[in-house]
Amino acid sequence: MVKNPLALAGLLALSAAIGAGAVLGVQALVPAGVAGIDEARVGKIVRNYVLENPEILPEAMKRLQERETGKAVASSRSAITEPYASAWEGNPKGDVTVAVYMDYACGYCRASLPMIARLVAEDSNVRIVYRELPVLSEVSRVAARWGLAAAEQGKFKPFHTALYSAGQLSEASIRAASASAGLDDAKAQAALATPRVEAEIARNLDTAGKLGVTGTPSWVVGDRVISGMVPYEVLQDAVKAARKKG
Repeated sequence: MVKNPLALAGLLALSAAIGAGAVLGVQALVPAGVAGIDEARVGKIVRNYVLENPEILPEAMKRLQERETGKAVASSRSAITEPYASAWEGNPKGDVTVAVYMDYACGYCRASLPMIARLVAEDSNVRIVYRELPVLSEVSRVAARWGLAAAEQGKFKPFHTALYSAGQLSEASIRAASASAGLDDAKAQAALATPRVEAEIARNLDTAGKLGVTGTPSWVVGDRVISGMVPYEVLQDAVKAARKKG
């Protein structure tokens, strides 16, 4: 029960930022003596409080966004954390999974690789799941198919590393990475033509849309979505936070 008028006003203001529907939830917290307060009066209290304390709005909206993102992650958990064949590294039984959505044509993805390697080296209880998200070009989609074909042969990481190391993405660099990773070309070509490969890419694109992901790299750690190339400490803190919620 909320007895402090200022605290009550704060709750009302937060409910206004989240949406009118939350007013009913706030009213449930109001002491019995004022439970009959009408919506017009609630609205006036909310408006006045927000005008006097506008700094609460960014925080309220941030919390709302985090809550909605958490719901989106929860509803797509398996599509995020269950790897496609061998498209993962780290501890297979790690208590925290970091899913990273990448595009082989993305320079920021390439620049993030040392950070991923550092996280795996420093945290023995984390698992990295790589998700193909070809959004930059048609050749990105070709590369993503080859990446999944490599994953089916248990050679995702060698292919992944070789292709990013090649620099400019092209049909030639894809074939060179395939050779470097030691892929069975006939098996790879057969995999490229299967519906399961295209279905995996479609699923990643659909999940990314639900999460509000529009570019690469993007990370999902616990119930948090992080966009872009970020400092190592941001990723490390996200893993710690997910572990606490565990």
